[in-house]
Amino acid sequence: MIGFVNVPGIRSTRNVALVAVFATLAGCSIFAPQPQEPPPPPEPPKPQYAEPLATHTFPFDPQTTAVVGTLQATIATHEDTLPDIARRFNLGYDEVINANPGVDPWLPKEGTRIVLPTQFVLPDAPREGLVVNLAALRMYYFPKPAQGEQRVVVTVPIGIGMVGWATPEGTTKIVSKRKDPVWTPPASVRKEHAAEGDILPARVPAGPDNPLGAFAMNLGWPSYLMHGTNKPAGVGMRASHGCIRLYPEDIATLFPQLPIGTKVTVVNQPLLYKVQDGQFYVQSFPPHEEHPEAKAAAKGQRFNKKVQEKMAQRAKPAAVTVDWALVEQVVNAAKGVAVPVSQPAVGLDQFLASALLVENRIPAGATWDGSDRPVPIRDEAAAAAPVAASGGR
Repeated sequence: MIGFVNVPGIRSTRNVALVAVFATLAGCSIFAPQPQEPPPPPEPPKPQYAEPLATHTFPFDPQTTAVVGTLQATIATHEDTLPDIARRFNLGYDEVINANPGVDPWLPKEGTRIVLPTQFVLPDAPREGLVVNLAALRMYYFPKPAQGEQRVVVTVPIGIGMVGWATPEGTTKIVSKRKDPVWTPPASVRKEHAAEGDILPARVPAGPDNPLGAFAMNLGWPSYLMHGTNKPAGVGMRASHGCIRLYPEDIATLFPQLPIGTKVTVVNQPLLYKVQDGQFYVQSFPPHEEHPEAKAAAKGQRFNKKVQEKMAQRAKPAAVTVDWALVEQVVNAAKGVAVPVSQPAVGLDQFLASALLVENRIPAGATWDGSDRPVPIRDEAAAAAPVAASGGR
């Protein structure tokens, strides 16, 4: 039998050799740098916000101006409601609701993109005095310019008569004006409220509980007023008994500018289309229940050949090409957004996505300062009988 002799130094030499062999075989894992975790992807660039554009007063040329304003969008904060955003940007409740279907009006959620329909196609009506478009829930004022001054148009959202108390159409004028009005509810209004358990007083003095707000103007139609409100969230809705409601800041601004005798033209035009700067614009609003287009709209048949022919006649003199598929989409969607539909055109969603993204704050030059401070009133004795106003609200 052959044995191995344990010679001192041999075993240690062999161990070193074995270590060297294993080291060579595993060299890439022992001596090479260990793989590192890939760096996290860079954060997407934050949106760039422009300064919000004022949406009350615009230059106006009677010969060429058919569309005013610019489509904007903003991002809701966790504190916002859509009525908050509407008032901030000179819009009414329905205007911002229609432009943002599917968004909860009272909890829009922080980070939600809100379309602001702050571009307006002017209604077909004389460009003088006040023009009210009931379908758009919006009013336009065409003041007479001073000598040498450029003309402007002022526009504000309004509230109008609810179903059964519709604001009338036609032509009238402002026949009287008063600050700090006392409201004398008509018998019909008191009866309606009484049936619901709400007993109205025969006379509501001026003050924060007066639904007429701080200013009122009687129209030539008996019992119909144009006034402020103590509930601004109702501006932009069909919520009155036929009167025309304005935000407190808007009625306060317009009241001193509107002399007695100012012409008031009231129209109901849910579909507007005009040519400006080589583009054919279409702006569609949901027709009110009483409007002839309401039944067709309910069936999804509002855009039809007859409507197309009328629009084509308007577009023909300007020699603009119209994307009729886009027109049909805009008309039936009734978002209340003015959309250019001349070729080369884009889809409705793509156009909305291209809106100017602005900071969520009150624009410079706005009439609202962001507060809910009540408009100062005179003492009760001075605000009594001489300023009483009878009519719906």
